[in-house]
Amino acid sequence: MKTDDLISLLATDTAAVPRSAASSQIAIAMAVGIPLAIVAMLLTMGARPDLSQAIGMPMFWMKVLFPAAVACAGFATLTRLARPGVSAHVGQWAIVALILLLWLMAISAYASAPPSERAAMVWGQSWRICTLSVLMISVPIFVTAFLALRRLASTRLVEAGGCAGVLSGAAGAAIYAFHCPETALPFMAIWYVAGIAAMAGIGGALGPRLLRW
Repeated sequence: MKTDDLISLLATDTAAVPRSAASSQIAIAMAVGIPLAIVAMLLTMGARPDLSQAIGMPMFWMKVLFPAAVACAGFATLTRLARPGVSAHVGQWAIVALILLLWLMAISAYASAPPSERAAMVWGQSWRICTLSVLMISVPIFVTAFLALRRLASTRLVEAGGCAGVLSGAAGAAIYAFHCPETALPFMAIWYVAGIAAMAGIGGALGPRLLRW
């Protein structure tokens, strides 16, 4: 095929892509991945046995709503990273601000606690499995997010992959909260955030390999 013929062929389909295409694709991915992650958590770990009492505790909702807020910021950021030439700085800073806010609250709680209670606030009873559990629960969301990104047109592959990791890790952490028995902010600030950060690192590493055009 001659170059002129190829250019003419490419120019025949010039319909504008809807601005909502990226958000729609990623929303569909979340609608598939999040239920799969919930089912995986229930089948492999189960909900905490005292869930009916736990939902009346402010810390329970903190463990759910904080990662959910990070996931929402990750979703908004990823929809922009999936489009060439669109700035995503506001969303990226929102994610950082949420993490910093949690850390400030955790440091304050740690500093105001009696010294005899501080170790338990950091380690709890499940620090060995918390981060790994968040990673495992996040996998279905991570996979569906990457499948959606492959159908879009991101040019910042490391950032897009990392943001997909943040989104999936944060959503996974919110789901894990329905199993996790811990009640201390320092525990959450360390081990939940470690799970989110690990997923972000995995996504950033895989982005250039799996999202390449």
